[in-house]
Amino acid sequence: MFEKALEGSKRYWTWLIILAAISGIGTLYYLKQFQFGLGLTGLSRDVSWGLYIGQFTFLVGVAASAVMVVLPYYLHNYKVFGRITILGEFLAIPSVIMCMLFIFVDMGQPTRILNVLLHPTPRSVLFWDSVVLGGYLFLNLLVGWTVLHAEKKEIAPPKWIKPFIYLSIIWAPSIHTVTAFIYAGLPGRHFWLTAIMAARFLASAFSSGPALLIILAMIIRRYTKFDPGKEAIQALGKIVTYFMLTNVFFMCLELFTAFYSGIPGHQHPFKYLFTGLEGHGRLVPLMWTSAILAIFSLILLLNPATRKNERTLAVASAAVFISLWIEKGFGLIIGGFVPNPFEKVFEYWPTAPETIITIGVWATGFLILTILYKIATTVKQEVGESAHH
Repeated sequence: MFEKALEGSKRYWTWLIILAAISGIGTLYYLKQFQFGLGLTGLSRDVSWGLYIGQFTFLVGVAASAVMVVLPYYLHNYKVFGRITILGEFLAIPSVIMCMLFIFVDMGQPTRILNVLLHPTPRSVLFWDSVVLGGYLFLNLLVGWTVLHAEKKEIAPPKWIKPFIYLSIIWAPSIHTVTAFIYAGLPGRHFWLTAIMAARFLASAFSSGPALLIILAMIIRRYTKFDPGKEAIQALGKIVTYFMLTNVFFMCLELFTAFYSGIPGHQHPFKYLFTGLEGHGRLVPLMWTSAILAIFSLILLLNPATRKNERTLAVASAAVFISLWIEKGFGLIIGGFVPNPFEKVFEYWPTAPETIITIGVWATGFLILTILYKIATTVKQEVGESAHH
């Protein structure tokens, strides 16, 4: 089936070349970082995780969200998702690859990653994170490719794939739960020390992932002859609505606990992010942008008229995605480090090379996604045409 990725219009090849070029520039900057070290980034002794780990955390959620289409389709035989399920599974693959790349570029000495494989430590959350990520990548590749191959031959998927499908449904929430445990298990960081961290992660994952899937489905319908289905997009819109509401509710719970309890350690990160602390407030405009976009998206999503209108649904989905990218891909990580355990404020901001490397990794992800979607849409289109005849 891979040969389908090698045939395409001028627009398709131009898009691939642009992504490959951006990815190449990111690689060159990474080689510069590899030579010089992490001193090239905005990271410091006080803020040791930044943009890279923020992207990793956010993208684990996007990967886990594939279960939102896989579960209704395979477990409840929800036929509406028949055409969009493969898009969810194929979105999970580049998302996990980007997660792994972000961990790779965040390691000052990438060979240290081998320590996880050579010296497995079941007591370490990071060890379990590598297990769940690797397993999830394998499951999505296996399930997505096998089911699509069966569809191409116009036969039912083999029976042996069923247990792997059910395993992937259980596996999806586990990848984001384990990621949440990396933060929630650190007693010295008040901002992350919360029992609902995993629940918050899953709520944001199940809103940001399907929001991106809505946008991708609309793009596919516009630029290819494959239609993922209007009903499927509307069903995803409802999923985004419920989980975005849950996500905002969880955030309000955190604010109540921090401020009603009166514990300064719990309040300081929130103050730093939303009002500034001791004259430092670099993230304040970003965090308010995230909050305003979250409220704006909910206004559009909760109103049935604007949710059913595909243009406003696309706007709402973009607002959800950007809002959660800021909150999870930036604010959550930095907020945990500021102030430091000595109550001193040391600000972090990504440097230009760090930003270029990050954009390069995203470009690599979208390159893989484009190729996978090209294969999926071409196969679906051909099957649809032969069924038509």
